[in-house]
Amino acid sequence: MSDPRIHKLARVLVEYGCEVQPKDRVVIRAGTAAAPLIEAVYEQVLKAGGYPDVMLSTPNMDEIFLKTANADQLTYISPAQQHYYENYECLMALGGALNTRRLSAIPTERQVARRQAMRPLSETYMRRSAAGELKWTLTEFPTISLAQDADMSLRDYENFVYKACHVAGDDDPVEYWQGVKKEQDRLVEWLKGKDQVEVRGPNVDLTLSIKGRTFINACGQRNMPDGEIFTGPVEESVNGWVQFTYPAVAYGREVEGARIRFVDGKAVEVSAKKNEDFLRQQLSQDAGASFLGEFAIGTNFGIDQFTKNILFDEKIGGSIHMAFGASYPETGGKNESALHWDMICDMRDGSEIIVDGELLYKNGAFMI
Repeated sequence: MSDPRIHKLARVLVEYGCEVQPKDRVVIRAGTAAAPLIEAVYEQVLKAGGYPDVMLSTPNMDEIFLKTANADQLTYISPAQQHYYENYECLMALGGALNTRRLSAIPTERQVARRQAMRPLSETYMRRSAAGELKWTLTEFPTISLAQDADMSLRDYENFVYKACHVAGDDDPVEYWQGVKKEQDRLVEWLKGKDQVEVRGPNVDLTLSIKGRTFINACGQRNMPDGEIFTGPVEESVNGWVQFTYPAVAYGREVEGARIRFVDGKAVEVSAKKNEDFLRQQLSQDAGASFLGEFAIGTNFGIDQFTKNILFDEKIGGSIHMAFGASYPETGGKNESALHWDMICDMRDGSEIIVDGELLYKNGAFMI
């Protein structure tokens, strides 16, 4: 018997996330481990009148490619994939890794080379999304590997995922996420036209500007689960320091205890308790990698523990996160990079955010 939560999740992704319309061309990018969700999404797209295509990968294909590809192959972009990104109306990414450490032995320079080669696709993706030409959504299908990273059994992890997505109970999940949208619209509206931001606490002492930038309401229409508001800070405005309180996980590696000091936007002092060399390599891979492309506040209190999966962890209620590298164009951010790496700082104890002299946020809660 199939899990009814999977079908509710598929409905949210298609009906609310991508808002699939009749004749929309929809590419579903997924791995075989997510087969039950792929089938449910495929069915929902058909019911919505869309035209689904599936880009399917097996669990080890990316590892095989990065280990085996020659220099030309490493920088090759498939015309089929390019066509999807440049022309289709909807892109749906369904994760579900069977081994989250499969790339840990791949030399960093090969991974960076591949990401640099894929940068035109990423820029097309961001540009079309900002212009409203591309609707996209992404989620994670619960697997044993993801459960192990989160220190949970598979059953407990499934319950955690579906609770975070609000598809576990009898309530209408679309109605729930519409309610999140309404509340976060209020916060985004308050932030319009603001300039100076001060972030203070035991783990952070930063100032930055959001002048001329737009906060985006992340309310389930792109990520699932969701729950954040974010913008692109003025690139050269960030000054001060931050100690990220959770491990930063990327490309099969964990960086623990990352501490960064900024001067005029650039990360000028970089240290970590674990994998410091990897952190330095990532932040020096191109001119934009050492600048922030995103500043965000997490609002999903249904995500009540750290899981080593950024899709969930960056939404933790009572936290902030900052992304090194590429900005999202819809925020007004101008930073360009092949990197976009989110790192998280807890704000629930003795922390506050002040905007233009007014207290916006204190100890993990909004004060407006």
